[in-house]
Amino acid sequence: MEWLWIVLGGILIIIGLLGCIVPVIPGPPISYVGLILLQITDKPPFEAQTLVIWLLITIAVTLLDYVVPVWGTRKYGGTKKGVWGSVIGLVLGLFFFPPLGIIIGPFIGAVLGEMVAGKQSNDALRAGFGSFVGLLAGTLLKLIASAWMGYLFFSNLPV
Repeated sequence: MEWLWIVLGGILIIIGLLGCIVPVIPGPPISYVGLILLQITDKPPFEAQTLVIWLLITIAVTLLDYVVPVWGTRKYGGTKKGVWGSVIGLVLGLFFFPPLGIIIGPFIGAVLGEMVAGKQSNDALRAGFGSFVGLLAGTLLKLIASAWMGYLFFSNLPV
């Protein structure tokens, strides 16, 4: 039975890594479940404190993935309407045009929000670019977290 948990855990780690790039799959939470499956084997490799820390990291990275594009919009000169446009674009893109909608939605939403606010197209595009940069930063955070969990998983396999 132990090998079943190890194989399933390894599959989840790999799916979690892919989920960092494929927008519809929640990468870090899936990777975390992979760590939990390794923990329920006959020789649990992690202390409870390690799993709690990784749970908190998983929650933080998952939440930041939704916040960072908004922050990027603001950082690149976006107004409140641009930020709202980015958020609305993210939600609409998530539900109506997955998986590309999660990438394109915040960009288009930020640009449209800025144009409604009366900004010129260059400024609106700059805010949309900020949203895109935020999306890339969020993706990088997810990749780092899931890759580290993958390292922990595969380096702690029972031999």
